[in-house]
Amino acid sequence: MRVVVQRVKQGSVTVGGRRVAEIGPGLVILVGAKAGDSTAQADWLAEKCAHLRIFEDEAGKLNRSVLETGGSALVVSQFTLYANAEKGRRPSFIEAAPPEQAEPLIARFAERLQALGVPTQTGQFRAEMLVEIHNDGPVTILLEK
Repeated sequence: MRVVVQRVKQGSVTVGGRRVAEIGPGLVILVGAKAGDSTAQADWLAEKCAHLRIFEDEAGKLNRSVLETGGSALVVSQFTLYANAEKGRRPSFIEAAPPEQAEPLIARFAERLQALGVPTQTGQFRAEMLVEIHNDGPVTILLEK
């Protein structure tokens, strides 16, 4: 699995003109699953995201996690994280997990974040989503397991 973690002032997802998720300060996490990924990877990445120290402390150092700041998470499925554009001009998505495998893994990731104490909302799987991200910093981290 691959995740792009963005520290945000706010984030939201709109589907068909209707807002389906919205958070204030915290993390917007774009999540992609690869064929063969497992729940162990989803759990590991959720744990890593919950405890990732990318928020400033009183001294201005990146020493605090989303758990410590009381922030929220917005999890958005993103199969395009497994785009391969090495050849030609059209990306290949052959490495991305099929939807029937990816959906439960991404749901597991979001559920694990919630269980760890991070208030978590999600986008809508397999929908055309308008994702609004107000990146803070900007701080953007790529994690893979």
